[in-house]
Amino acid sequence: MSSLKAKIEAVLFITAQALEVKDIAEILKEEEDVVEEALLELIMDYSSREGALEIDDENGYILQVKEDYMDIVEQLCPVELKPPVLKTLTIIALKEPIRQSYLKELRSNAYEHVQELLKMGLISRHRDKNGRSFNLKTTPKFKEYFKLKGDAKTLAKIIDIEKQARENGEDIEDSIDLSEFVEEN
Repeated sequence: MSSLKAKIEAVLFITAQALEVKDIAEILKEEEDVVEEALLELIMDYSSREGALEIDDENGYILQVKEDYMDIVEQLCPVELKPPVLKTLTIIALKEPIRQSYLKELRSNAYEHVQELLKMGLISRHRDKNGRSFNLKTTPKFKEYFKLKGDAKTLAKIIDIEKQARENGEDIEDSIDLSEFVEEN
């Protein structure tokens, strides 16, 4: 049984998505009930030690870093932004500083996105002069995350260059030299 646990651990380690027992059983060519028993033992093994990893079973089974250690992971591997959050961040970057109330008019669910972006450190929020709303702007971590040179207005320049290239029927890849905007890896 212990080698089956090791195989399950390897499957959970290498996959980036939650798997059902039947999926793991199919991958390992084992019976579902045997896999489920070994999986439960593996979950107990992980929960009994004081490591940084756990097996989450909320929507299938996945090996993940415990919440207590996510700040370390985010420093090393920035989380990919979901498209709606990225759109909200783009508006903030292009119009910064932007009042949160105005952003809410543009993006109805902006408040949740703002909370996520604040938590990630990609934007900052300060009360405006009259104290009624907040002004939002990008942070140095935003530039670091997207490997941008200069201020966030470089995004507007990139978008404008792309728009002009499309209007002229040019291949965007050939007409844009992003080296002045984006740092080399």
